[in-house]
Amino acid sequence: MATLLIIFAAIAALWFLAYHRLPAIVWTIVIAIGLGLLTYYARLSQAAIAALWAAFVIAALLDNPTPARRALLSRPLLGLFRKILPPMSQTERDAIEAGTVWWDGELFSGNPDWRKLLAYPKPQLTAEERAFLDGPVEELCAMVHDWQITHELHDLPPHVWQFIKDKGFLGMIIPRHHGGLGFSALAHSEVVMKLSTRSGTVAVSVMVPNSLGPAELLLHYGTEQQKNHYLPRLAKGLEIPCFALTSPEAGSDAGAIPDFGIICRGEWEGKQDVLGIRLTWEKRYITLGPIATLLGLAFRLYDPDHLLGDKDDIGITLGLIPTKTPGVHIGRRHLPLNAVFMNGPNWGKDVFVPMDYVIGGVEYAGEGWKMLMNCLAAGRSISLPALSAATGKMGALTTGAYGRVRQQFRLSIGRFEGVEEALARIGGNAYIMEAARVMTAGAVDLGEKPSVVSAIVKYHLTERGRQVIIDAMDIHGGKGICMGPNNYLARAYQQTPIAITVEGANILTRSMIIFGQGAIRGHPYVLKEMLATRESDRGKALRDFDEAFFGHIAFTASNKARAFWMGLTGARFVSAPGDRHTRRYYQQLTRLSAAFAWTADLSMFLLGGSLKRRERLSARLGDILSLLYLASAALKRYEDEGRPVEDLPLLHWSVQDALARIEDAFYGLFANLPNRVIAWAMRGIIFPFVYPYGREFEPPRDRLGHQVVSLLLQPGPARERLTAGVYLPKDPNEPVAALEAGLRAVIAAEPIGARIREARERGTISARFAEQMVDEAVAKGVITPQEKAAMERAKVLRRQVIMVDDFPRDLGKTEIYQTTQPVTFEELRGRTSWPEMDKRGHQPNPGT
Repeated sequence: MATLLIIFAAIAALWFLAYHRLPAIVWTIVIAIGLGLLTYYARLSQAAIAALWAAFVIAALLDNPTPARRALLSRPLLGLFRKILPPMSQTERDAIEAGTVWWDGELFSGNPDWRKLLAYPKPQLTAEERAFLDGPVEELCAMVHDWQITHELHDLPPHVWQFIKDKGFLGMIIPRHHGGLGFSALAHSEVVMKLSTRSGTVAVSVMVPNSLGPAELLLHYGTEQQKNHYLPRLAKGLEIPCFALTSPEAGSDAGAIPDFGIICRGEWEGKQDVLGIRLTWEKRYITLGPIATLLGLAFRLYDPDHLLGDKDDIGITLGLIPTKTPGVHIGRRHLPLNAVFMNGPNWGKDVFVPMDYVIGGVEYAGEGWKMLMNCLAAGRSISLPALSAATGKMGALTTGAYGRVRQQFRLSIGRFEGVEEALARIGGNAYIMEAARVMTAGAVDLGEKPSVVSAIVKYHLTERGRQVIIDAMDIHGGKGICMGPNNYLARAYQQTPIAITVEGANILTRSMIIFGQGAIRGHPYVLKEMLATRESDRGKALRDFDEAFFGHIAFTASNKARAFWMGLTGARFVSAPGDRHTRRYYQQLTRLSAAFAWTADLSMFLLGGSLKRRERLSARLGDILSLLYLASAALKRYEDEGRPVEDLPLLHWSVQDALARIEDAFYGLFANLPNRVIAWAMRGIIFPFVYPYGREFEPPRDRLGHQVVSLLLQPGPARERLTAGVYLPKDPNEPVAALEAGLRAVIAAEPIGARIREARERGTISARFAEQMVDEAVAKGVITPQEKAAMERAKVLRRQVIMVDDFPRDLGKTEIYQTTQPVTFEELRGRTSWPEMDKRGHQPNPGT
């Protein structure tokens, strides 16, 4: 009996050591104590005791970081790893090492420090940034009409372009001492988001110069001469920049660009024998390319005559070329899905430029890929998440209002359960998208360049934005599909695939980048092991590998112990912050973080290098990591905003949805791992109580969805926070302004209408038709004349909201005219043949 108790105590002690990740020396001491107790109390033979102590001594020597372990285990393992691991090109290494590891590293640890996350300061705008949003951004939004831009002009009007330049929109990221606005990442994101709720064309035209492009590259890598010359000109809009990376034969595989430059000597501006580069390239999909005055160009640089050194292939290099340079061809356009921002191809053949056109000068020749990867991490964290969050906010604002104003079967369509399901998705997605946008922009402002996180928000926010606009179109029905100045959804719907495609196509981002890069960067040991195998100093390589490899083993064992215990207990004993509404979420996310870390290690061990080719498995692992991040952002948003009780339905919906999706991803992984026995065991360890009967994390229930929808169907603090940053036109005739007015008018009229219906049910009112009932209700004192006027206003505004645009039979081809002058919305409306309505909102007889 004593022996059995000692064995159980030993198992409990070992589990405790693994769970709390105690160092090897503590393991050694605890095991020695346990073995001493076993020797004293257990009735074992001397031979058995001797064997146990011998095994202990050997294990202690090999478990602790001793010279014996390095010589006996680490040295041969290092040699084996060097043979097994595929060679890593410099391009791959630059991509993997780009940017920084941020909260993704905590999630990969299996034991995220939630208090660390909550201690990060709430991202906030400065007074000057807020003034810019309330001033020039509002002015710019009021100046543009998307129908005019996309249907008639196919460009921004000249006065809008000039306003953008004059107010510094193109230089938001350029520091003040170079003439720019010097805005934070959050301010950049807020500007793009608000503009996106008005016009995608305006937003992209402003976004691109402030994202990955000449300005950012110059800020980080340019020579002082390049910075002093170009940055003030870019800030003032005297130069229009573009950046050309994608080639017809190298899209996703941008590192394989065929465009090249040959170092040689030639003539430049009348001078002979100038050291320079002869460039040949063909690029496409280049935003602002057709109107750019300054072309950022990525190409592979060669030095066959060794004019710079002894290397033939110097590597990917970035140049900055004025487009007036002889041989540069720009001007032609692509038309990406009616998003008529300037985008097009450019090319050149044997174009000679001097060496000082290389960004950063000769010192940075061949460093282009590293430069791009480091800058992309920050840029991708801001631009597309802002566009997507705008889609979520605009979808929530307009679809919630339309769901209340639009009636069918004498009931607001937002009250139908089928519509509620889609509306709840819109609200929940809008909440979590905004949370991720703000938290990620805040990380950039803290000095991070979160490469893996940038891929997460790029993929998941654009995908959720796509879901929002699909749901919004479904609810709007015919209102959403009829084009015209009154349609505030269709262009966003048409243009959504652009965000899905650019800055890393979503399919590849999900299946190759998020986990593929995250497993190396976010994991505390994998990159260290890889770098140790490539270390030329043998002594350092052995020490580094020994530390990383055995740390990795302990890390895996710990996460397995943690995942199983938290699965058994439902993570109820995990220390977590939060209030009574959120503490369980922190506990469950901690549990799933440990399960993810262990599953990732086991998957990498089972599949090795083939995991890179098993893209669907990699995608599911990436989904788990991503959803952990999004749920973290939702919780931080709730804390940063002061735990508003009104927002709890949105928080609950978004986190519960994330938890259910995480579980789905785990089960998808278990179902498709090639080793079925291990997959079965993994499922039992991570989800011990639900296996094999069901799931532990349910999607949001209908009752919760109803609570979310209730917030969207009426004005209130939660709706205002959810849709903050959407541009609301001041002209009451504009469709979004009319929709908001209609929402308030309908809400005001609803109790009046209810009294009329009650009076009719009692027999007080005998009229059968709506207008007669209202008149009789006034006559009999059921409602007041003022209340009748409120009913009439609601009726007029409801009709204005639900009406769609119509045109002459030739769709207005004979009436469309081009203008470069500002137009009012009333003038824009006048270009269609909308029937006039009388004061009660009735359409006149078509024959009149």
